[in-house]
Amino acid sequence: MKKIIISTIAVSALFFTTSCENDFDTDVKDIQVTQGEANFSNYISLGNSLTSGFRDNALYIDGQNESYPSIIAGQMKLAGGGNFVQPLMADNNGGLLLGSTPIQATKLYIQSFTNGSPNITNVAAAPTTNIANKITGPLNNFGVPGAKSFHLIAPGYGNIAGVVAGTANPYYVRFSSSATSTVVGDAAAKKPTFFSLWIGNNDVLSYATSGGLGVNQTGNTNPTTYGSNDISDPNVVAGSIKTVLETMKAAGATKGVIANIPYVTSIPYFTTVPYNPLTPAALGANLNTLNTSLYGPLKQALTAFGAGDRINLLSTTSANPVLIKDASLQDLSAQLTAALTPSLGLPTATAFGQIFGQARQSTSDDYILLTTRAVINTPAPGAPAAVNVYGISYPLQNQHVLTKKEAANVKTAVDAYNGSIKAMADAYGLAFVDANKKMVELNGESGISFDGVKYTAKFLTGGSFSLDGVHLTGRGYAIVANEFIKSINAKYKSTLPQVNTNSYSGVKFP
Repeated sequence: MKKIIISTIAVSALFFTTSCENDFDTDVKDIQVTQGEANFSNYISLGNSLTSGFRDNALYIDGQNESYPSIIAGQMKLAGGGNFVQPLMADNNGGLLLGSTPIQATKLYIQSFTNGSPNITNVAAAPTTNIANKITGPLNNFGVPGAKSFHLIAPGYGNIAGVVAGTANPYYVRFSSSATSTVVGDAAAKKPTFFSLWIGNNDVLSYATSGGLGVNQTGNTNPTTYGSNDISDPNVVAGSIKTVLETMKAAGATKGVIANIPYVTSIPYFTTVPYNPLTPAALGANLNTLNTSLYGPLKQALTAFGAGDRINLLSTTSANPVLIKDASLQDLSAQLTAALTPSLGLPTATAFGQIFGQARQSTSDDYILLTTRAVINTPAPGAPAAVNVYGISYPLQNQHVLTKKEAANVKTAVDAYNGSIKAMADAYGLAFVDANKKMVELNGESGISFDGVKYTAKFLTGGSFSLDGVHLTGRGYAIVANEFIKSINAKYKSTLPQVNTNSYSGVKFP
């Protein structure tokens, strides 16, 4: 085995998983890096975009080289681990081609700043990664961007003929062994001696990022009937993960590590835009006009119907919530139309009734999506001129907001997924990573510190999350890798050293 020099504090962190700080200093000590009871000679990782190294809303080489499995594999190599081969993209721009047609966008970057706010856009260069160019030979990273739990066991998920129809995944197409193969089957065929599995995030994420436009499929155990934005039934998630574990076990991989799912609403995509961004200064002279001509009359009419709490007058002294549509509310379109007809006339009253029948002001329990920041205070297409400003005089729509009720659906599903994941980790004797707990820590006031650098879940400045507000930076993936390493060491008595998070890349500013 190999000897390396690392700090004594890092040594202690090999064995204690409760510390939130890793302070690399100059106090060094010889330790022998060992694999303990594990065998790292052929490490295979399974998962989704987080496993692949996806960041800045794209998959590209630099991001892949800082994927958490790649980071872990580098430490495993110190204890006899082998090479870790990834299905690298063709460039650092990201994006995919099907023939000559772009089917996935290039990565995001900060083009400039306007009044302190970043102007984030896609790299202009054309994608050069053609999914028809198959990757063959050794492979260790089976992270598939976009994959849900049941996709890992779905035959044909890598069939190029199904990409246009949406039944196949273009990223898996690049390295699938056949048109009918499964991700887990291909992974198992590599005869892993150790594996990691982190899956289930996408089973709720697309519902959340779409503002709850999908269906909560709890109770429906047939995933072939699901839409792309639906919440997966917990039994489907648990059953899919169990199938993955059984397949790996049958291939001889009885040792590995599995992680649970963080609450997706704790990531910057949901926490960056406040529910009340409308300051009196920003509203200016329009504030009083809005109160007189819109908010006041709506408040009066809704109060008569027992729904006066939906709308309050705009404050002249404090920040105001945005106006949103909440599909879970009783639709009062007909009542509002009748109440407003005497003063507005039937055509206008009818339009107002339809627009505001399920409208309310947002609360701190709602999540305004990161992408909605560019929508607030812009014209709503087709709306009457008097009420056509999104979030101010026209409600933000379902796709712009994850409401309190929708967020509760997400949390309930994640709790169910996580209960099953922990139970299976115990039943199969696997190391377990509480990624949900780590995300709570990252969201805390003190964040996580490494060698004097503080990391939080704050968009851009927190250092952990990339420009899409969902996926991690290289430093964020290093934080994850260290959590996996700590759990592996604790379970299998190995002594893999953690990495210095600060040596990896963060958000790149212009």
